[in-house]
Amino acid sequence: MKEYLKNLINNDTEFLNLINDLITNDTVLQMKNFRQHYETTCFDHCLTVSYYCYLICKKYNLDYKSAARAGMLHDLFLYDWRIRQPDRKGLHAFTHGKTACQNACKLFNLNSKEKDMIIKHMWPVTPIFPSSLEGLILTFVDKYSALSESFDILKSRLFMKRTFRYTYALLSLIILKF
Repeated sequence: MKEYLKNLINNDTEFLNLINDLITNDTVLQMKNFRQHYETTCFDHCLTVSYYCYLICKKYNLDYKSAARAGMLHDLFLYDWRIRQPDRKGLHAFTHGKTACQNACKLFNLNSKEKDMIIKHMWPVTPIFPSSLEGLILTFVDKYSALSESFDILKSRLFMKRTFRYTYALLSLIILKF
């Protein structure tokens, strides 16, 4: 997680109070043991999604409490999704919303909106559209966060390749000449 985002979250007491019971729960803390997108842990990904959902929903006078809580729990599946597991039926992208919701319901008393948001956060990969505006926001924030986490790593890896560095330097010189 980027340092500026950690500082924003750590200084937002209202947000932290909304999700404190979630982020101090031993099972939720296990998400730190699983990578989500390249170097980002599942916990950090969910915390990022939770915070941005909270900010957006609060700005537009929506249910920011449910958005923050569902965002923090939307990927509570507790396995490495890159490894095929015989007891798991179906592809991860299609099933983990239900798995996360089942896991979250065992630990916390979720309202119907939070459950719906968690289950349907993979739209349009899964065909069922979120039932609330908060659910749609979670869906898009999740996609944005996943792309951002992936892009940062891919960009740094690409820039490390010698061919790319030379091409970049050559193009820069050509542009500077004009």
